[in-house]
Amino acid sequence: MSKNPLSQLSSKGQSFWFDNIHRAMIISGELDRMIQLDDLRGITSNPAIFEKAMTSSSDYDSALAQLLSEQPSLDARGYFYALAIQDIQQAADRLRGVYENSNHIDGYVSLEVSPDLAHNTDASIEEARRLFSRIDRPNAMIKIPATKAGIPVIRQLIRDGINVNATLLFSVERYVEVANAFIEGLEERQREGKPLESIASVASFFVSRVDGLIDKQMEARQASPLGKFAIANAKLAYMEYQSLFESERFAKLNGAQSQRLLWASTGTKNANYSDVLYIDSLIGPHTVNTIPPSTADAFRDHGVISSSLMDGWQQAKEVKIAVENCGIELHQCMQQLEDEGVALFAKSFDTLLNAIDQKVQLIRVNNSSAA
Repeated sequence: MSKNPLSQLSSKGQSFWFDNIHRAMIISGELDRMIQLDDLRGITSNPAIFEKAMTSSSDYDSALAQLLSEQPSLDARGYFYALAIQDIQQAADRLRGVYENSNHIDGYVSLEVSPDLAHNTDASIEEARRLFSRIDRPNAMIKIPATKAGIPVIRQLIRDGINVNATLLFSVERYVEVANAFIEGLEERQREGKPLESIASVASFFVSRVDGLIDKQMEARQASPLGKFAIANAKLAYMEYQSLFESERFAKLNGAQSQRLLWASTGTKNANYSDVLYIDSLIGPHTVNTIPPSTADAFRDHGVISSSLMDGWQQAKEVKIAVENCGIELHQCMQQLEDEGVALFAKSFDTLLNAIDQKVQLIRVNNSSAA
C-alpha cells in the first residue's frame, strides 16, 4: 500500500492545513480521520467558506433556532458569529493534541474579522480582540486582511498576544510589510516583559489567483511563460522570509516563533495545469499549505513529495524580470488582486448575512404559527 502524500508533507517541513470547515465534518468524524490519516495540522476559514457551509445545507438550522430562542435580539451578523465560533471552538478542541504535540507551532483554526472592516484599523483591532476572547482557545487564529489598514492591526494584535493569520497577500513587498509588523509586535511585547513563545502567526500568500491575472496579461501581449509567475512570486517571498527570520534582529526575540509563510489559493484554476501544481511546486521547510477539498483529494491520490521550494530561485528572479519586461505593472496587478479579494469576501459575507436573516424570519413565522 502506497504512502499518503498528504501525510508526508511534514517530512519536508511543511504543514498541511485544510482550507475548509463545516459543521458536518466535525460531527461526522471526518476531521478526526484527517488528523489521523492525513496528518492534518490546521484549518483555515473565510467568509466564502462559511457562506457555502451555512447556505448549502440545513446543518445549522437547529442551532440557529436555539440561538434565536436564547438571544432573540441579535442581528444576522451576531447569529453568524455565534454559529461560526461554535465551529471554530469544536475544531480547535479536535486539534488541541496537534497544538500541544507540535509545541504550539500547529493545531490552529482561523476565523476572519468581518470583511467590511478591511480598511478600518481601529474597528478591526476591536473586533479581533472580541473574537479571540469569545473563542477562548489558545489555538485560535484571527485572520486579518493584509491591506494597508491591516498592517498596524497585525502589529497590535501580536503585541496583545493574539495569534494572527495575515491574509490576502499577493505581493512580495506587502509580505515584507506584514513580516516586519509581526516582528515589531513581538519587539514591543518583549520590551513590556511579556512572553513570546506561544504566539503564532502565518502570512497567507495567495498563489493561483496570481497566475489567473498575470496569465491574462501575458496572453494579451502574446508573451510567455504562462503559469510560472505565481510560483516564482511565492519563491521570492520565501527568500525574503529567510532573510527576515534568520537575521540578528529576529534572533534577539528569544523563544519567538517565526511567522511562517502559508500558501493559500492553491487549487488550480486553469484546467491546462496540473491539479496539484501549487502543492507539488511549493514544498519546503517552515511553510504551511492550506489546501481546498478537491485539491487535497488530488494530492492524496497522486501528489509528489520533494523539496521543490528550495529549487529554482534564480529562475524565479528571471521569470519576474520576463513579466516586467512585457510591460506588466506588477504593483498595479497585485493591488487589483487585493481589492478583488476584499470585495469577493465582502460579497460572500453579505450573501451569508442575508441568508441568515431570511432563515431567522422563517423561524419566527413558524414559531408564531405554532403558538
